Amino acid sequence: MPGQRIGYVRVSSFDQNPERQLDQVQVDKLFTDKASGKDTRRPQLDAMLSFAREGDTVVVHSMDRLARNLDDLRRLVQTLTKRGIRIEFVKECLSFTGEDSPMANLLLSVMGAFAEFERALIRERQREGIALAKQRGVYRGRKKALVDNLVVELRHRAGAGEPKATLAREFGISRETLYQYLKVAPAA
Repeated sequence: MPGQRIGYVRVSSFDQNPERQLDQVQVDKLFTDKASGKDTRRPQLDAMLSFAREGDTVVVHSMDRLARNLDDLRRLVQTLTKRGIRIEFVKECLSFTGEDSPMANLLLSVMGAFAEFERALIRERQREGIALAKQRGVYRGRKKALVDNLVVELRHRAGAGEPKATLAREFGISRETLYQYLKVAPAA
């Protein structure tokens, strides 16, 4: 009996559309993470790894959707293939079964290295673009999470001893953001 075809999709942000990644690819079960590739905590990846059984095929749009870097890619492919699970990368037209030839292993390494290199180039161009925008005075950074009167209220309530986790939830910000607001001296 052939195993199931299991899809894994990852998008970097909540406003990205995950539908296009495995569009027109037939899968029996789909796992979707909305997290950065550099994030080590991807619950749906963990769920997919737990769900997949010997004889199954894991289908991923491209190598960079599965792994953060070359080491991570190799580890995940080996983890799956050692369990008798086939893995297919649609964009690269590659599949791995664990009985792969030296050429297949070379392709995995080369294609994974290219994906890692491409990501590094994107980050470098992003940093350069931000630096140029700052020089021109058009880069303002991220929009503030709270307006000034809410920051005053937040500081007052935190100073009165209200739990910070409760305040963060109520104001709709992370605790890290809350601590940043508490750390910055109020404007005079």
